[in-house]
Amino acid sequence: MKHRFITASLLAAVISVPACAQEAQEASNDETLIATVNGQPYRLDLFRAYYGEILAQRNGQDSPQLQEQAFNEFMNMIVASQEGEKRDVTNNAEVQAALALQRMMVLSAAALQSIGAETNPSEAELKQAYDELVAQSQRTEYKARHILLDDKDKAQALIEQLDAANGEGFATLAEENSLGPTAEKGGDLGWFDSRRMVKPFADAVAEMEPGSYSKQPVQTQFGWHVILLEETRAAEPPSLEQAKPQLEALLRQRKVAEALAELRNNADVQLNEEVVTVKEAPTEE
Repeated sequence: MKHRFITASLLAAVISVPACAQEAQEASNDETLIATVNGQPYRLDLFRAYYGEILAQRNGQDSPQLQEQAFNEFMNMIVASQEGEKRDVTNNAEVQAALALQRMMVLSAAALQSIGAETNPSEAELKQAYDELVAQSQRTEYKARHILLDDKDKAQALIEQLDAANGEGFATLAEENSLGPTAEKGGDLGWFDSRRMVKPFADAVAEMEPGSYSKQPVQTQFGWHVILLEETRAAEPPSLEQAKPQLEALLRQRKVAEALAELRNNADVQLNEEVVTVKEAPTEE
């Protein structure tokens, strides 16, 4: 078979994603062909579906190079599949099982997507989910400084200097001694929550009172720290409007899971006990 490689600019026009639901529906009904190979027509929406899977694997990172690569892989798949038909590989039991599995996976995903699309969370459901989110996300934020050193004894010596000065001069000691990137700012770490810090550091800060400094050097994989906790505050949760997209997706997931559980419970299932029963392995006497 002879064909010219399709250009990136033409591909971009051909596979552009529809901008709205109506256009998506029209695209799904489109009879436009992308190619006819050995007399067999192949619809554009088939390539769109293939390219959509490629984009999902690449986290949506579209590019002209990826478009051309996907198109050439698609054409290779066409000629290889035609060869498979000629060789009558569909009579192979493993191929039949794989085809049946693929069909079942596509139908399953489409059904769950359809169920999710039918779900429109009410304002009451969104408010309840938001209250749950706020309750779960309550956490403390800390404002602290630190001095990073490569030796425990050096860190202990600085703590003794702070003790002698009643804790005064922490920023100056950080500027003069810290090995960390915050040294020029007097060791200032700004506001953070414990998830941003390595565990030994986060644990030490969580046990301190505002205005106090660590009485023992704190060891992490970066070295030895002397920490000054300046302030604490409750983290500000996102507003309902800010959290709405996340909450709508969460509620749709819940509805889909509930619908799937109901389908499973209502299904007439007759198991082959010889196959599905877990048998204990024989024990050695």
